[in-house]
Amino acid sequence: MNHLQMWDAIDSFAKVKGTTASGLAKMSGLNPTTFNKSKRFTCYGQERWPSTQSISKILNATNTTFSEFAKFLEP
Repeated sequence: MNHLQMWDAIDSFAKVKGTTASGLAKMSGLNPTTFNKSKRFTCYGQERWPSTQSISKILNATNTTFSEFAKFLEP
């Protein structure tokens, strides 16, 4: 799993759930900008990964297991 795969998985997961990454963040009780494309890299160009807490919140909000989400990580 790499950085791009993780963010693509979140984007694809949101789409399957009928929303955007921003909408997914909102429904999970997160700041709507949590998964914005502009926040995926630091101002120095370093990769910024979503936290395990953020992933946990989207799984709980959508009643999804980690195993189900992990399928979105497969290339």
